[in-house]
Amino acid sequence: MEIRPEHHRIWNPKYETMPEEEMRQLQLERLQSTLHRVARNVTFYRRQFERHGVNIDDITDLPDLRKLPFTTKQDLRENYPYGMFAVPLRDVVRIHSSSGTTGKPTVVGYTRNDLETWSDLVARFMTAGGVTDDDVVQVAFGYGLFTGAFGLHYGAEKIGASVIPISSGNSKKQVMIMQDYKTTCLVCTPSYALYLADLIAEMGVEAKSLSLRWGLFGAEAWSENMRDQLENRLPIVATDNYGLSEVMGPGVAGECLYKNGMHCQEDCFIFELIDPETLEPVPEGESGELVITTIHKEAFPLIRYRTRDITRFLPGKCPCGRTGRRLQKVMGRNDDMLIIRGVNLFPSQIEEVLMRMEGVEPHYLIIVDRVNNLDIIEIRVEVNERMMSDQVEKLQILQERISKEIRDLYQVSAKVKLVEPRSIERFEGKARRVIDNRKI
Repeated sequence: MEIRPEHHRIWNPKYETMPEEEMRQLQLERLQSTLHRVARNVTFYRRQFERHGVNIDDITDLPDLRKLPFTTKQDLRENYPYGMFAVPLRDVVRIHSSSGTTGKPTVVGYTRNDLETWSDLVARFMTAGGVTDDDVVQVAFGYGLFTGAFGLHYGAEKIGASVIPISSGNSKKQVMIMQDYKTTCLVCTPSYALYLADLIAEMGVEAKSLSLRWGLFGAEAWSENMRDQLENRLPIVATDNYGLSEVMGPGVAGECLYKNGMHCQEDCFIFELIDPETLEPVPEGESGELVITTIHKEAFPLIRYRTRDITRFLPGKCPCGRTGRRLQKVMGRNDDMLIIRGVNLFPSQIEEVLMRMEGVEPHYLIIVDRVNNLDIIEIRVEVNERMMSDQVEKLQILQERISKEIRDLYQVSAKVKLVEPRSIERFEGKARRVIDNRKI
């Protein structure tokens, strides 16, 4: 569709167009306030500061942030469930969580003010992506402990758009809703949007007959090639957005209609890029691991959180008028996490399920592919000779049990294939657990 001048809107000009010097001062004030609050209310941070010899009163400028220790996902797991909260539980009005490699999720909380901030941040990138109070927004993320659906839901309502909380799956009904309810904005993973595009064609529906104009896609990496396909086949204007449950959920950064990088919400977060090996800042313009400090969260503030996401800051200013820094699309991680249809999944989570099963050997291979624009996962696992020589019916029961447990625990459907002993390749060094054949 044609992008006209009236489509370029800014939801919160006070912060989105704030002069850089003023923004840095605001960040420093909010950082100092956050540090005093976590030192007072979060035992983990108080001990971390003591262990690293940090006096928070010495943090008098933004570069001093480097004096502070990092926070990792493992720290969150070790303080499960509420050890990282900076407010009493009675002040927490919402709890979300994400899966962890040990089976324990990372738990995040929100006060009423946090929810208001979250809604505002999502309203910013949705407005940047073209959404207004005239739009009908179809949220096709799964509702539940995952932050994505609720974040986009309340952000859209904040703008004044009409929200259809259809959740994920039931794809033919998704298409019917698009037709009948005159959906103008689709919110989901980009791979699911491509799947819907295929389904629309298979159903004999002319994509141009739909009311769709905007597509706001996140929760997994996607390329410019995928963007082109989405925009040509639906047809829509497709924009990327970034967030993670531990930091806030969606709303940390997002593209505008110029699609030249994701605008960082710097009044609420301080962004750093480090070399994941040396932990030192990377030179300007180079890629590094994104580290985020929250400076406007009450319930669950994080100091120098290592996201494991690899990206870089983009040079220059955006013609949209927003003044904050911009992030390149996040295209990789420096750990082994898989993202399957928007769900974060570690090989060790699958291993945990497998190792609870009688007759299963500790040798497995995870094969990830993309078929008809949807991620699929196959798990090949060795069973012992006694199990392999057993009745076919028992093998089928074991396959179904493994598949069901993975689906119940992690909301991921996996095909399980039981294979003979010693049929999976062995390695002298680190085992190769994952083959990812996706081309995005």
